Amino acid sequence: MTIKDIKSVYFIGIGGIGMSAIARYFVSRGLVVAGYDKTPSALTRQLEHEGMLIHYEEDVEQIPHACRNSSSTLVVYTPAIPGNHRELEYFRHNDFTVMKRAQVLGTLTETHKGLCFAGTHGKTTTSAMCAHIMHQSHTDCNAFLGGISKNYATNYILSKQSEYVVIEADEFDRSFHWLRPWMTVITSTDADHLDIYGTKEAYLESFSHYTSLIQPGGALIIRRGLEMKPRVADGVRIFDYGQDEGDFHAENIRIENGEITFDFVSPLENIADVHLGQPVTINIENGVAAMAMAQLNGCTAKELRYGMSTYKGVDRRFDFRIKTDRIVFLSDYAHHPKEIFHSAKSIRELYSDRHITAIFQPHLYTRTRDFYREFAAALSQLDEVVLTEIYPARELPIEGVTSKLIYDNLADGVEKHLICKGNVQKFIEENDVDVLLLLGAGDLDNQAPEIEKMLRRKYGIEEKER
Repeated sequence: MTIKDIKSVYFIGIGGIGMSAIARYFVSRGLVVAGYDKTPSALTRQLEHEGMLIHYEEDVEQIPHACRNSSSTLVVYTPAIPGNHRELEYFRHNDFTVMKRAQVLGTLTETHKGLCFAGTHGKTTTSAMCAHIMHQSHTDCNAFLGGISKNYATNYILSKQSEYVVIEADEFDRSFHWLRPWMTVITSTDADHLDIYGTKEAYLESFSHYTSLIQPGGALIIRRGLEMKPRVADGVRIFDYGQDEGDFHAENIRIENGEITFDFVSPLENIADVHLGQPVTINIENGVAAMAMAQLNGCTAKELRYGMSTYKGVDRRFDFRIKTDRIVFLSDYAHHPKEIFHSAKSIRELYSDRHITAIFQPHLYTRTRDFYREFAAALSQLDEVVLTEIYPARELPIEGVTSKLIYDNLADGVEKHLICKGNVQKFIEENDVDVLLLLGAGDLDNQAPEIEKMLRRKYGIEEKER
């Protein structure tokens, strides 16, 4: 099947953040788009509003007629879907072209200049920053993001004239090996997904192989100090970056009255007084990487400065829902120990003299089993920790692996609680909170709107439009 043959596209797992971005791309091309997802969500409702046909039962009979012609229907699935999914089996047994999400993105890096962002953590924020900088500049870009950009209220940015496409390169299931980046940023390589890779060494090797896929003439922008050993083709430039050191870095960092400003140091052109639109300390380093990528691809100093100052963030990444002197409430997607560490550290720096309570829903039994000590150490920076049961996602339970592993390893002096996810709102209503942080990549964040309403009622804070 070639692109011109495709008249309809069917997505298995259409409500995933990466899947929905590609679905929006095909809708923009005027194709019929339909799909299955396990549960309705705000995102799937929005996709339906945009014209996509979605159902929520694993049922071949509900596949629309427009998606039943194997010669003109492309089927896209996420690796999180089990291999025995009935709809996936139907398409495979009836000679449909079936592709992983990453394969589809890989085809785009063959026709566009792919600006890809990889790493255990940081890739969503950094790619969204770069996409915003470039989209409002003279270079423009297309973008497939791993979160909903607050600047555009979507995870997909369309440009009809730009040759660039910004892509979040996912290492899960080695998906990023389908890509052929023009340039890539690698933010971090802390071991993760050991259920897939088995060992830390295999995980690092997957990143080394990924760097070998960069196209000659392009570039690798890698955070200084990572354990991985990059392998690149002849003609690929290598730069490093960091907050305080590297080819690209920040100097003269000023943190005052909740605002952050720094000077950007670059081998191309230094830029003074860069103002962070989303002022959390981890975004200094993220911003350096995003600016490096955008600058290497033609953005001017004025465009870089403007893009950084107007960047509003991504849903569920340091997502402040209430921010007053009486109560602060935010949610963050952090679900790896290093992400939790940086999230907790940034919140502690912003609110050093306030009582910080985190409610954390661990994501995956295997990740909890492999890193429960590291989770406990990261969370122990905070005053109070509330743990819910593990969100299983694609996994079955593992005997002896529960949130109590983290609970038992929290530092002395940390107030700690084990509760059911269904009792989270009751806990918040019955206890006084000062700074409240929801953490995790599971479904706990679905309660955030109701928690926000309840806190506004409880503390007499006016509603605001989000």
